[in-house]
Amino acid sequence: MNPPDAAEGARRAADLLRLLERGETTAAAELLAQLTDVRELVFLGAGLTAVARTEGRRLPPAQRAQASTRQVRLGQLRDANRQDPGGLRTWLQRSAEEVLFLRALTARAS
Repeated sequence: MNPPDAAEGARRAADLLRLLERGETTAAAELLAQLTDVRELVFLGAGLTAVARTEGRRLPPAQRAQASTRQVRLGQLRDANRQDPGGLRTWLQRSAEEVLFLRALTARAS
C-alpha cells in the first residue's frame, strides 16, 4: 500500500463523513462522483472501513457482533463491484451510512 494513497483515502473518508453528518448529501454525492479511478475509490473505502471498525469496537458485545456482520456484507458488496466505479460508489455510500449508524448507537449508549 502506498502511504500517500492511504492518507488521501483517509482524508476523503473524513470529508465524506463530515458532509453526510451535516446533511450535505448533494456535496457528498459530488465528492464520490469526482472519483473515477477504482484505486481512489478503494482507498476511500479503506478509510471508511478503518473508522467503522474503530467505532464498532466501542459498542457492547451484541451490537459489536452485529456491526461485524454488516462489515462482512459490505465487503461482499465491494467484492461484487471490484471493477465497477458506480458499484463501488454504492459501497462507499453504504459504508459511510454504516459509520454514521455506529456513531448514533455509541451516542445512545453513552
